[in-house]
Amino acid sequence: MADLSKTQPVIGIFASDKGPGDPERASLMSQTGTLFARRGAQLLCLWENGVCPLPLMTAARTAGGPVSILADEEVNVPPTLAGVPVRVVEDRAARHALLAEEAQVLLALPGSLASASSLFGAWAAGQGKPKPVVMLNRHRAFEVVKGFAGDVLSHSVAGYDRNIQFADNVEDLWHKVSWVLERR
Repeated sequence: MADLSKTQPVIGIFASDKGPGDPERASLMSQTGTLFARRGAQLLCLWENGVCPLPLMTAARTAGGPVSILADEEVNVPPTLAGVPVRVVEDRAARHALLAEEAQVLLALPGSLASASSLFGAWAAGQGKPKPVVMLNRHRAFEVVKGFAGDVLSHSVAGYDRNIQFADNVEDLWHKVSWVLERR
């Protein structure tokens, strides 16, 4: 397997620490941020309507990893993220398109419906050349999407099985991301 830490892949992150959902998600975000930072990934995070992966960004920065934010006009960065580059793009579709353009892989962690909606907005924005997507299916969080991929996307999206991956744990996320990057 190639050492991706030398190429610093840009990973578009979709996660939320707000709303109902998996009680472990702050821990999952922290683990993911730490692991991906140690592997040399650059994390590109969305900040929309006050929803952001704050534990992930904080953990990645603590581990020495680069983090940047694409945000709406309501961004209010806490002192713990001082110095993180923030770009405000007011239009939601434009923000998603920019993330799809800059990220090499889109990564979804269990979170709120808002983060899932943003993931699909960015994926759809890149339809000219869709980005690979890796989802952490912890506690079957993306089981419906997994079924949809097998039942619908398999018939309409060429190479869906190479571009949509599901991981069962945080360590497997990195392996799936590495795998899809090697095949691009």
